[in-house]
Order: sequence, then structure tokens, then C-alpha cells
Amino acid sequence: MNTGKLNNKIAIVTGAGQGLGEALAKRLAQEGADVVVADINLPNAERVAKEISESYKREALPVLVDVTKSEQVANMVKKTVEKFGRIDILVSNAGILIAEEITDFPEDKWRKVMDVNLVGYFLCAKEVAKIMKQQKSGIIIQINSKSGKKGSYKNSAYAAAKFGGIGLTQSVAMELAPYNIRVNAICPGNLLDSPLWVDSLYEQYSKKWGISKEEVRKKYLEQVPLGRNCTYNDISNVMVFLCSEDSSYMTGQAINVTGGQEMR
Repeated sequence: MNTGKLNNKIAIVTGAGQGLGEALAKRLAQEGADVVVADINLPNAERVAKEISESYKREALPVLVDVTKSEQVANMVKKTVEKFGRIDILVSNAGILIAEEITDFPEDKWRKVMDVNLVGYFLCAKEVAKIMKQQKSGIIIQINSKSGKKGSYKNSAYAAAKFGGIGLTQSVAMELAPYNIRVNAICPGNLLDSPLWVDSLYEQYSKKWGISKEEVRKKYLEQVPLGRNCTYNDISNVMVFLCSEDSSYMTGQAINVTGGQEMR
């Protein structure tokens, strides 16, 4: 339901061509924002932008961006300002997960996880902050993970990147607070119905642990006190709160959305 909390705001969402990013972009539009749909897969971004325009009657700009490439990130910000004149919200969502034992982890794959999840967040925040400082206003949100709060078994690169993301969030929040720019992170639990899990992780963990995909899902659900998986709507609700004036006294926070699985 549209609460109108974000009417006429201008938002960028990275990794918005599918999955969680798509859901976040559509929720922002539902709440009244115009959205830059940024993704490394331009046809996906174009599809999402078209659906936003048709379903929510908001402007949506598809942009091709690899968040690890500084020139592409700068171009994303340039196109946003040319189209809309300002940037009110950045949701840094683009991310990847590659899980390996530490003794078997190829260095190039470990670095790739760091580049997308941490360096990509840094580059996006850096470029957007240039505009937001001039405006003396803005919201930056990183989609982090419960793995940013607690180590993740045979998943060192992802956890390291997400721990680093919280440190970056806190540091940038301190730096940008004088400019009325708030910076927070959302730490979701396991999105067990997302493309990341359905297309990749169930198979990865099934092979590594010698159990079925159904047993992998059951194993993860059993770790959640509330007894269900995290949904896109769970995360979208917190995102809208952090983007709105309802959270005007909050910055530098990493909010758990984990069904009680992580409580720190």
C-alpha cells in the first residue's frame, strides 16, 4: 500500500534488474519515488523500468552499470542528475556470493566478492555523496547481510565484505552527518526464495554438505526463531522507514531483519 512517504523522491537502486533489487525499486516507486534502475544486465533493467512506469506511473530510468567500474558508477550518477536534477536516495544492493573453504578459495574469486560487495558500495556512495553534499540532504542505504554481524561458515569472502560494509557505513555516516545525509545498512536474513538461493546457493551447499536441496532449506529455516524465511517485503518495509522522515534521528546503524536469527 502506498503511504506516500517518498512522494517525488529520486532514488537509485543498484542490482535492480532482478530479485531483491527489483523488489526494492518497485517498492520505492509504489511509495511515490522516481527510480533509476541500475544493473549490470541492461535488458533486465529495461524490463523493470518499464514495469515500474506501467504499474506505478512513476518515471524509471534504466542504466547499465558495473559497480566495480568507477567510470560506470560516475556515469550512472551523471545520467541521474541530468534526468532528475538531484539524488535523494541510494540503495546499494548489487552483490554476489561465492562460497568456498578457505584452503580452496581461488584468490580471483575471493577478490571478486570483495570488489562487488564492498568496493562497489564504496564507489556508489562516493559518487552519490558528491551530489548529496551539494544538496545538503540525502539517504544512503547499503543492503548488507546477517553475515555482516557474524562469521559465515565456509563463506569468508562474503562475510569479510559485509563486515567491511558496516564499517564503511558507520564511517561515511559520521563524515556526512554535517551535510544532513544519513547512512544506514539493512542486514537481511536468508532470502530462501530469491534467485540467489534458487539458482545457486541450494546447489552449492547441497554439493558441499552432501545433503539434498530440501534438507539445505530445512537446515536454514531451523536456525530462525520466528520459523520462516526472510521476504522481500520484510526488507522493503525497513528500507521505506530508513528513507523516510520517520527515521530522521538514525544514522550509522545496521538494522537486522533476520527473524531473530541475529540479535546484535
